[in-house]
Amino acid sequence: MKHYILGIDTSAYTTSIAVIDRESREVLADKRSVLTVPLGEKGLRQQDAVFQHMRNFQELYSEIDIDFNSIKTVSVSSRPRNVEGSYMPVFTVGQNYGKVIAKSMDCEYVEYSHQENHIAASLMEDYKTIYNNVLAIHISGGTTEFLDVKKASKGYAAVISGGSMDITFGQLIDRIGALLGFKFPCGVYMEKYLNENNNIQKITTPKISGGAYINLSGMQNYFTNLYTSDKYNKESIISSLFTYVADCIIHIINEIKSSSYTETIIIAGGVASNSLIRERILNKLNDKYNIILPTKENASDNAVGTAFLPIIDRWYDETKAD
Repeated sequence: MKHYILGIDTSAYTTSIAVIDRESREVLADKRSVLTVPLGEKGLRQQDAVFQHMRNFQELYSEIDIDFNSIKTVSVSSRPRNVEGSYMPVFTVGQNYGKVIAKSMDCEYVEYSHQENHIAASLMEDYKTIYNNVLAIHISGGTTEFLDVKKASKGYAAVISGGSMDITFGQLIDRIGALLGFKFPCGVYMEKYLNENNNIQKITTPKISGGAYINLSGMQNYFTNLYTSDKYNKESIISSLFTYVADCIIHIINEIKSSSYTETIIIAGGVASNSLIRERILNKLNDKYNIILPTKENASDNAVGTAFLPIIDRWYDETKAD
């Protein structure tokens, strides 16, 4: 009898549904819909995001073409992080839909965090060899966290060991992108513009200060002043911004490494889907660490990791019992 796992993730800006066959580990469905942000706006209010998730969910769910009777587990991202008190209203949409589906189909219901989803989506090919002493970097519009990660009996246990103390990398990119006239979320449109315009002038950015925790709001002012000075074109500012973000990530990794024996580094989240940032990190660090970058699609918000987490848990718990 088939055992399908339905994964659901309703994050700040993406509605995601995935289905995975537990035995073959084949991804049978992977549906996503990015929430709509009005032009000129720098984000969505939670109530507006919740409404869009409710609309998107039924549309995506109706597109899935499988035998729904084979769904035996519903796995949901119900909170941002795997810590007590972690909460965002958007995740209650997936949580409530998941509970209704599980109850209606009389199947298992499990919850994980959005961060665990990102970790699992990065380790789908490596979960049997890499599950402890991992540095997982979650960089997105709402998060810049460097996490010491170990496998737990359910999901992953993580402790923050570095990151930003004010705005996130995603916020820095989006705020400068909005200033330059790009649609929110801006990163993907800025990268496309950079690929199409290569008249890049060299910009020297300030030295990165701080240890494993850094501040970024000052750099928002710096790049804003570059733009308003009219001395540099858009592609030069974008290239410099992406390079600076990559160098910040490298800086924090090296700071953490000085007090940690981590050899494996996962880099996930929407910012990690940026080609320039990925390439620069690999060029600088690939000979020092085992760098794991998920596919660009699975670096961004998804439900594939959430659907895969029960498979990882099952293997880990069976291995521990041997």
